[in-house]
Amino acid sequence: MREDDRAMLDGGGKAQAGGGRTYGIGELAEEFGLTLRTLRFYEDEGLIAPARLGTVRVYSHRDRARLKLICRGKRLGFSIGEIKDFLDLYDSDEAQVEQMRFLHTRARDRIVQLEQQLRDVQQTLKELREIDDLILAHLRQQGAEAGQG
Repeated sequence: MREDDRAMLDGGGKAQAGGGRTYGIGELAEEFGLTLRTLRFYEDEGLIAPARLGTVRVYSHRDRARLKLICRGKRLGFSIGEIKDFLDLYDSDEAQVEQMRFLHTRARDRIVQLEQQLRDVQQTLKELREIDDLILAHLRQQGAEAGQG
């Protein structure tokens, strides 16, 4: 490998020929708390497209920005397919109008899902507390103490 190629791949954040900073797979994995396998999966799914020098992946600033959006989308509960659709819209719509419409619709759908999950969890907690109270009352009536917990 040539010296300038080696410098471009350096995990120390060297500038690439086009002027942008590059990143190694390990560097991005560590930064985002992901495994190397996860990064390769995102590449296989078409979410990121690192350049290659031989067998070495070279990630650009654009790849890093996309990875940041992918991680955020996953944290918010979006599927890989939804994230891919969102990223694809970004590439095809410079004004980002369609991207924002898409995200707005998906975000509202996700809010509805999460609100329903919250109601379900609140109902479950209410029922468990009622059961707990009934058990404690029964144990007291029998002169027994509650177990550790």
